[in-house]
Amino acid sequence: MPQRYPVIIITGTPGTGKSTHAQLLQDASPVPLKHINVGQLVKDNGFHHGFDEQWQSYTVDEDKLLDDLEPLASAGGIILDWHTCEIFPERWADLVVVLRCNHTLLWERLEKRNYPLKKIQENNEAEIMEVVLQEARDSYPQQIIVDLKSESSEDLENNVTNIVEWINQWLKDNNHEE
Repeated sequence: MPQRYPVIIITGTPGTGKSTHAQLLQDASPVPLKHINVGQLVKDNGFHHGFDEQWQSYTVDEDKLLDDLEPLASAGGIILDWHTCEIFPERWADLVVVLRCNHTLLWERLEKRNYPLKKIQENNEAEIMEVVLQEARDSYPQQIIVDLKSESSEDLENNVTNIVEWINQWLKDNNHEE
């Protein structure tokens, strides 16, 4: 059965605005899209091997997670919101959005979340080194990756508008009459 609507991966270092973008995109989309906060899914469904106290995060059971997501991704019409993207098979992705943020602003955002200093430093370094962007480039065709600045409400609004325009073009390109 052909996919009905696109699969959009929204990724970026923690604090770049993935969940906010995904929720606003779900609301603005011309077609029904289900926002899946992958980190929350991992916690809620026990798709992990336990909690790592040092890094204050769950050690993900990738097999269980991917097995659960496979039917949803195959059907399409989802937004996958997570801090990494390389875990998702290339065949799932129609668009990979990598959100980027100035590292000073990112540091402030993570402090407001009360992240431990070590976790703030690690995430800040990952943003400076473009780790998530490189993961996307290494995992997916270049033509489906977009790198978007996410530092202000204006960026957020513009990004969602641009992704909605992409969805409209995707629908035309895939012979959908919306």
